[in-house]
Amino acid sequence: MNKGTVIKSTGSWYNVRPDDDPNKVVVCRIVGKFRLNNMVLTNPVAVGDEVEFKLEGDGNGVIQKILPRRNYIARQSSHRKHEVHLLAANVDQTILFATIVEPMLKLGFIDRFLLMNEPQDVPVVLVFNKCDLYDDEDWEVFENVKDMYGNIGYTVLATSATEGVGISELQAILKDKTSLIGGQSGVGKSSAVNAVQPHLALLTGDISDYSGKGQHTTTFAEMHTLDFGGFLIDTPGIKTLAFNNLQPMDVIHNFKEFFALSENCRFGGSCTHRNEPACAVKQALAEGTVSDSRYDNYVQILEEVESQKYWQRDKEV
Repeated sequence: MNKGTVIKSTGSWYNVRPDDDPNKVVVCRIVGKFRLNNMVLTNPVAVGDEVEFKLEGDGNGVIQKILPRRNYIARQSSHRKHEVHLLAANVDQTILFATIVEPMLKLGFIDRFLLMNEPQDVPVVLVFNKCDLYDDEDWEVFENVKDMYGNIGYTVLATSATEGVGISELQAILKDKTSLIGGQSGVGKSSAVNAVQPHLALLTGDISDYSGKGQHTTTFAEMHTLDFGGFLIDTPGIKTLAFNNLQPMDVIHNFKEFFALSENCRFGGSCTHRNEPACAVKQALAEGTVSDSRYDNYVQILEEVESQKYWQRDKEV
């Protein structure tokens, strides 16, 4: 049996890099059904998965087994609300690209993206791109956002692919790690990555004049090798994020600054921080020491997850 790493997923076929020949690619299909925490998957195998595969006579392969994952990034399928979509597996960190303008800043999306990573303890770096377009007011917004997320432990960076701002810092962050990159369409993640590693020549797209939204330029998830060390997993732009794969406690425990305060709540880690008496998070909110927007997004997501009917999950991946 051969072993390798999945470097591209096209839905039906998977490109696998064999462990014994990293310069080779074997096109593989899968047999059987795979599940994640008893949830139906839109894509049973993710980029970054380590697999065992068997070669066939035509030179293609059949994936027989997915080796245990050290982590995975998953979300609700954007098309099938009862299914889960795997973005990647076995990553060291995630880089979320956003921007203050073109398209406009969406803090709700950022908080949802962070929640997608937190249950797996995957560090997230927030990269605010297109900073060459920022005016004084935009820079003030950036500094406020940087303080908000920096104060709770996230690395925040401003970049400009066109002017080279922050590109060396981004390269240092990516060096020698397997990094998932993501973000909403139009934030310029492909342009920034091309500035870091020009030979990749990732497709780039402009903002639609009609909608003000980005055009999808990445069709399938794919892992790329970085010349300076490490791997980068590029993913299609994400429009919205929902969480049929989470339970209410997953939300409660993974807004990190609220969970840190919960030890001072009367009901401890089971406090939902809404209507309970003697809630440390509500007290901090009244004192202005936690973010109003983070709290509002937390409540909205928690209520969404509470309204779902499919919480029962096995613990094995």
